[in-house]
Amino acid sequence: MLWPAATKKLVKAGPDREVAEVFPYRSACPASLWRSLITKAERELTFAGYTNYFLWLEQARFGTALRRKASAGCRVRFLVGDPDSDLTRAREQEEDVALALSTRIRVTLAELEKLRGHDVDARFSTGHAYLSVFRFDDDMIVTPLLTHSVGHDAPTLHLRRHQDDGMFDRFAVHVEELWTRGTPVWEGSDGQA
Repeated sequence: MLWPAATKKLVKAGPDREVAEVFPYRSACPASLWRSLITKAERELTFAGYTNYFLWLEQARFGTALRRKASAGCRVRFLVGDPDSDLTRAREQEEDVALALSTRIRVTLAELEKLRGHDVDARFSTGHAYLSVFRFDDDMIVTPLLTHSVGHDAPTLHLRRHQDDGMFDRFAVHVEELWTRGTPVWEGSDGQA
């Protein structure tokens, strides 16, 4: 009886086996982990953060990496908040920081504009204002935003898919629903940058 109990503590067998790592703050999640996940992804990169702003700051040559991934056949998608929406204005009041949420979104939009025509898709969404989900094939980083705090202060989970209808799949379905309801960033397009 002693060994099975010890083994259970070391080897995750339940639904929590999809939790690879936990960080009290997104800023505590190493930039090297993000880079590794981006580099290893072959099928899908989805960035469903309300601004995605920090990625352009923390990942050297991020646009180049995305362009390379997309040209190799990896699906690259961005969901961002609408910088002019009522929801964005309300969140800006909650955050009450000098670098406004709408400004951070506009920086991301300017960077995405540079990727236009390189098989990178971008849509506006209002359904993820308090939850960021970043997918890298079968790995995912999930950040539930807390009231009156910015993304880098939010708790963060690194998930790895290990089962059907587990935590990973549930967040993936959520993002797909947001993508379906999203509106293209560029008028007259299907969202493709």
